Amino acid sequence: HVQLVESGGGSVQTGGSLRLSCAASGVTYASSHDVNCMGWFRQAPGKEREGVAAVFNVNSRTYYADSVKGRFTVSQDVRKLTVTLQMNDLKPEDTATYYCAALVSSQCNSYTIKFGVHNQGTQVTVS
Repeated sequence: HVQLVESGGGSVQTGGSLRLSCAASGVTYASSHDVNCMGWFRQAPGKEREGVAAVFNVNSRTYYADSVKGRFTVSQDVRKLTVTLQMNDLKPEDTATYYCAALVSSQCNSYTIKFGVHNQGTQVTVS
């Protein structure tokens, strides 16, 4: 049973930075039957869920939504089962609840990550 614990988030002014971290437990990366894709999606009030970034542990390849490319960086520590989202040059339109997600899929990308197991999320507000 996957458990995800997030840290980070908060409020920042336009152009600022925030860092989100997520630790997974109850899984291993080693097996093809376990989580092999971790990342983040977000959801703003009244809007649909949007995949933000994902990292595929098989080849460490990263994937980003067009809206965050060049500003956000996703990274993982496979041994510690953690994934981090560094968010720079934040904009008001980045305001949303951000969810760490974990997925078992060969189709790991910034779109599919929004279908992963997730927790309650953390609020990011940019003003």
